[in-house]
Amino acid sequence: MPTGVAIRDARQQLFDAAERVLLEAGPNALTSRAVTTEAGVAKGVLHRHFADFDVFLAELVRDRIGRIDAQAAALRASAGTGSVAEHLTGALTEVFESVAVAIVGLVISRDGLRALLRQAGSVGIPVLAEATAMIAGYLTVERDRGRIAADADVDTLAPTLIGAGHLLFADREGTPPGAEAVHKVVTTVLAGVLREP
Repeated sequence: MPTGVAIRDARQQLFDAAERVLLEAGPNALTSRAVTTEAGVAKGVLHRHFADFDVFLAELVRDRIGRIDAQAAALRASAGTGSVAEHLTGALTEVFESVAVAIVGLVISRDGLRALLRQAGSVGIPVLAEATAMIAGYLTVERDRGRIAADADVDTLAPTLIGAGHLLFADREGTPPGAEAVHKVVTTVLAGVLREP
């Protein structure tokens, strides 16, 4: 791209390009050059908006966490309607069909990125921690509505669902699991606590 040409929403353009690189080639292929090439911009554009590549990656992770926060609000709002298992099947699929699995690999593989995220207040494995909180929040609301057993341990059920979901979707090379496979995991994990017809 020639210098002097304005780029509309460069940050989002770079984030979207990074997501495409992650999905197509994985965390090891994610470099500043790969991102700017995919975005169709000069390499300097990234460094104009971010202090360094790890800062860019930390912002990318925080942007994707923001998406989970929005998903969590929608999931909680669905409580009391439809099927608990269907809502959770959809939520897990939405989290893991996105770039989440690749983001987890990225965070695990980059010490500098993990350090920046910790400095910003992240605990656990970013994206998975927020997804776990989303599921726990939803299960708590459903428990309060009587659709989950009153003694259900949502703080154990939520990470169990996230861990099982992550394992289902972890093979980036294979065919993603279908809704029926995700639904089976959800209903198996919740078998003793579901109270809906």
